[in-house]
Amino acid sequence: MCWSATADLAAGSAVAAVGVACVALVRSGRELPLAALPLLLGAHQIVESAVWRSGGGGGPATLAWAVMALPVPALWVPAGVMCVAPPHARLRLVLPLAAGAVTAALLACGLAGDPVTAEIRGHTVGYALHVSPVVPLVVGYLLATVGSLLLSGDRRLLVLGVLAAVGAAVCWALWRLEFVSTWCAFAALCSVVLFGWVRARRMSAGARSGA
Repeated sequence: MCWSATADLAAGSAVAAVGVACVALVRSGRELPLAALPLLLGAHQIVESAVWRSGGGGGPATLAWAVMALPVPALWVPAGVMCVAPPHARLRLVLPLAAGAVTAALLACGLAGDPVTAEIRGHTVGYALHVSPVVPLVVGYLLATVGSLLLSGDRRLLVLGVLAAVGAAVCWALWRLEFVSTWCAFAALCSVVLFGWVRARRMSAGARSGA
């Protein structure tokens, strides 16, 4: 996520603050899951700061990190997108939602059956977890998270999906090189985009009610 415990804590707190602002702007319960997504991202980074400070290992913070990184977003994101999607886009979102449900279930079972461990590797944290089959799970996860945003029928969510795809690719490449973890920067950027999305929907709703 970030390159140190301090960076994770600071970035996580900032992202969570954006999440609070997003939730405060919500005008409809259907918008709440996506509006609250920065809260999950922020909490996730704060949890990783605890992983850094514990020196890795397989403690509660490591397990919490894995749960918040894997099964939760796989279902949270496509379900949130489905809640706010326009009618013409809902049919095509059934596939990402189904993929997310199956992927989340398999990941949850994998995490329940095998311990997760973390290892500090310079400016990154490496996580070892045993889930299978790996390739279908990765495909299902990306289809559920990035795919649902790209198919949302909402221009701002489409931008968010592109940012998430690019961010995942860049962060994965840097993490594989064990150079530095940079996902916190993309998480912050995505949270700002979500804030803009919530604010635009609030202004649109206000304009309609004023008319």
